[in-house]
Amino acid sequence: MGEPVTILQLDPEVPLDRLAPWLAGYGVTVRSVPVWERGVPSLESVRHGCVVLGGLMGCHETAEHPWLDHVMDLMVAAVESDVAVLAICLGHQLLAKAFGGTVVSAHPAGGEHGPFVIEFAEEASDDPVLVTLAQSGPAVMPESHDDAVTELPPEAVSLATTASYANQAFRIGSALGVQFHPEASPDLMARWQAHAGGDSALMWRTMRAVDAQVINNGRLIARGFAGEVRARHSDILATPPKTRSTR
Repeated sequence: MGEPVTILQLDPEVPLDRLAPWLAGYGVTVRSVPVWERGVPSLESVRHGCVVLGGLMGCHETAEHPWLDHVMDLMVAAVESDVAVLAICLGHQLLAKAFGGTVVSAHPAGGEHGPFVIEFAEEASDDPVLVTLAQSGPAVMPESHDDAVTELPPEAVSLATTASYANQAFRIGSALGVQFHPEASPDLMARWQAHAGGDSALMWRTMRAVDAQVINNGRLIARGFAGEVRARHSDILATPPKTRSTR
């Protein structure tokens, strides 16, 4: 029986895409929560694991999207309670901000859009989610971001970089943040490019050319996260989650 993992969808244009069937293939079921409609769930309801997706908004746009603060509160509470968290793109930036890191909006380097080579730090070979992927060497992953984490939280462990951006992945306790999109298909990347006013057909062709690599790499992350969920699940069942006041 699969363990239910909660997917926090922050934007209707940024779905879980291929990660849902991949997780299901490794014995993990998911439930999706569109937070702009339903609000941010409680810690108790995400205690089997949580994925925080990306979004077209920025992590500092809390006046327009006040639930972003609640997402950050939930991620901090999840780490304090040893709940497995996978935070992707905007989720990665929210995770960094929540723990005291720095995120720059519209980074002057211009962001990354398309396939990029991820270089893994030595520490990634010990990470429960990235271990198999990191041990295979550099990996091609989809990127779609203009904002960037420029300074990691004090207690974070840096795990991956690209040629342009140093903070591509980091771990803090039970949470892993990744700037890249392991879940994104060529169709989804093309749709995001169209939203940005770019050449969606070119993006589709570019991503399609490397999609076999992206699928393999994305599946390894899904397998790693599913394994982390299962490894932490027995402890979660035995120990009630901690309560925490809001920030």
